[in-house]
Amino acid sequence: MITTNNCSDKITVIGGGLSGPVLALYLARRGFSVDVFEKRPDLRNASVPAGRSINLALSKRGITALEEIGVFDRIKPSLIPMHGRRIHDLNGDTRFLPYSSSGTDFIYSVSRSDLNKILITEAENTDKVRFHFQHECIGVDIIRGAVTFLKKDTGEKIKWKNFPVIGTDGAGSVVRKFLSEDGFVSDALDPLNHAYKELNIPPDERGQFILDSNALHIWPRDEFMLIALPNLDKSFTVTLFLPELGKISFETIQSGNDLLIFFKKMFPDVISIIPELVTDFFKNPTGKLGTIQCSPWHAKDKAVLIGDAAHAIVPFFGQGMNASFEDCTIFNRWMDSTENWGELFQKFSNVRKFDTDAIGELALENYIEMRGLVNQNIFFKKKELERELEMTYPNRFISRYSMVSFHQIPYSIVKARGIIQEKILSTFSSSSSSVSMKNYKEIEEMIFEELPSLDQL
Repeated sequence: MITTNNCSDKITVIGGGLSGPVLALYLARRGFSVDVFEKRPDLRNASVPAGRSINLALSKRGITALEEIGVFDRIKPSLIPMHGRRIHDLNGDTRFLPYSSSGTDFIYSVSRSDLNKILITEAENTDKVRFHFQHECIGVDIIRGAVTFLKKDTGEKIKWKNFPVIGTDGAGSVVRKFLSEDGFVSDALDPLNHAYKELNIPPDERGQFILDSNALHIWPRDEFMLIALPNLDKSFTVTLFLPELGKISFETIQSGNDLLIFFKKMFPDVISIIPELVTDFFKNPTGKLGTIQCSPWHAKDKAVLIGDAAHAIVPFFGQGMNASFEDCTIFNRWMDSTENWGELFQKFSNVRKFDTDAIGELALENYIEMRGLVNQNIFFKKKELERELEMTYPNRFISRYSMVSFHQIPYSIVKARGIIQEKILSTFSSSSSSVSMKNYKEIEEMIFEELPSLDQL
């Protein structure tokens, strides 16, 4: 077991976003002293730039971490439940697809900045965690055992020698960059070649939600889509996902007129409810999308990467934050079964990667489903059968979405079970007639033969 008695009791975390404070809270509860360095100013005293991931989806894996560090009850008033997807067709019709067959499972919409502020405050309140804002990491030297920071408010450079170092500094991790330059890790970005732009649907004239507030709204258009998540102020954060290049892409929208023509053709029902469409589109940044491939995640017993710094993924399964929080949960759990930092870092790097690789692939597949498959009749037939099978065999047949969002089944197992379940759904949803009793017997045989019960996992 790693304790303050047999390992360094001072830990350096680089990155004060969401994962950094969560991990710091886990470590503080074990008695470690943690210094968290963040290049941005303190969010609690500064305005948040518009246009970049304003809100996020919180589900079971993330909730578990927040419960274990004792902050979920503090965060719960800031959450808005979303019980399913509200699909918006081109003709203005809508359909609701619940996230679970029982109707009792749901995910939450949460403000990134509100969550981050609460986590920082809760970490500071332990008296074991100290935050250093406006400290930009400009060097990590594993051999000499030093990290260099630039104080952005004064221009002063600081040498820091408290190891181990844990990089929680996101997809653009500078910790990963320095470890890569020194040959400790190998990393690459697999670009999606699609990008995103954030927009806003304000409250109506009575100050109320203009759309269903308990759904994640999707306008699927095959090669691209628009989504909207509710906010506490009764607005919706809207995100447009488009190819970067091509006939219909960010490249072809060069003027306000181009944008309005595009929206009138593809999203006619939202033009009237996004009053600042043109202004926000050209003011807000265009975000890039891609998957980070990195191996290993650590450098000896001196440094390790956690969260997006190690395995950033595309956002289409709502698991970026949740997977990162689960990293912290697993890292904390494995501290009980390892003897030193080197052993822990190696185990975390080698074993956890199987699951984060799996959710990275699942997130890419879910983009295809969200933007296009939900428009096809066969998709709805599969969903109907899936709901039936979930209710009939609740301990064996669990939808892939439920396994990811409402359970903590390892992502790699979710992926493997999902392939089997898709085979079943495709086989028995292809005919125009309903599933016969004979079919059900075949289905049951396949389920019991190929899908172990949850108790066996």
